[in-house]
Amino acid sequence: MKYRTLGRTGLNISCVSLGTGGPSRIGQSTHRDEATSHRVIHRALELGINLFDTAADYSDSEAILGRALKEIPRDQYLVATKFAPTTEGDQGGPIITPEQVIKSCERSLARLQIDEIDVFQFHGVLPDNYRECVDQLFPTVERLKAQGKIRFIGITEYFHKDPSHQMLEMALNEGIWDTMMVKYGILNQSAETAVLPRAKRQNVGVFNMSAVRSRLSRQDQLEAIISRWKLAGLVPHDALPEKNPLDFLIHDGVNSVVAAGYKFGIEPKAISCLLVGTGNIAHLEENVATLLGSPLTRKDSARIRELFGCIAETEWDPK
Repeated sequence: MKYRTLGRTGLNISCVSLGTGGPSRIGQSTHRDEATSHRVIHRALELGINLFDTAADYSDSEAILGRALKEIPRDQYLVATKFAPTTEGDQGGPIITPEQVIKSCERSLARLQIDEIDVFQFHGVLPDNYRECVDQLFPTVERLKAQGKIRFIGITEYFHKDPSHQMLEMALNEGIWDTMMVKYGILNQSAETAVLPRAKRQNVGVFNMSAVRSRLSRQDQLEAIISRWKLAGLVPHDALPEKNPLDFLIHDGVNSVVAAGYKFGIEPKAISCLLVGTGNIAHLEENVATLLGSPLTRKDSARIRELFGCIAETEWDPK
């Protein structure tokens, strides 16, 4: 395993970390066998992964993680979890009360069976509720930190509604965040200009989420989004073939477009770790091997940036 420093936290974290959200939610949406989920978590530790990312609203992920790590010495792993700052989670709604933040933190501690959360994150904040979230809730989270219930404070974006990272730019203007979570990948590179350089200068730790989720992992949908971008004039019409448009990346140890996506997603030095989510040991091992293997060639990285670097829109739900 390779390790990077998580910004100003000083934490030495694995560049590949295990997320317990996503479509699988550590197997809750696939095999639904907690014993298998535990084996995935234990295999992650064997592979050198030392950070696990979860959230209060990832179904039973916190509790599963807590039970899996119960007998593991606390100094062998780090936990980052999240709370939804609005009453309706990713659907918005009014800002929750300070008392609800405290209850969420206490509930997460109990589920995870730990005394202190390493990184406590505001989950899925949008530009239009950022100010209210900070003004109403940040002082409470600071008190939780002073009480020793959390170590560091982070924030995560809601990429599908904020593809140009406006909220994270607002967050970087304040200098109050230890970490932030961003979506960065082949089809969504806008963070490379809007967020990553500033985060690096300010020594903010960066988690990269969902580097290959969605269109990049589904060939028909990948073809559809690039076709739409061609029609919109975002990509030159003759720049890529209609079929298998990104297969030029498959060579010299890169065995799939998905593998290329993982390799691209960990390239920027400002990114502390890339989160992978799975409930399958073989899938986990494959992802780790990909991320620890040889990088993309400079030529391929440069071409990806030339093709998609100026596009700042979500590739989800194309019209």
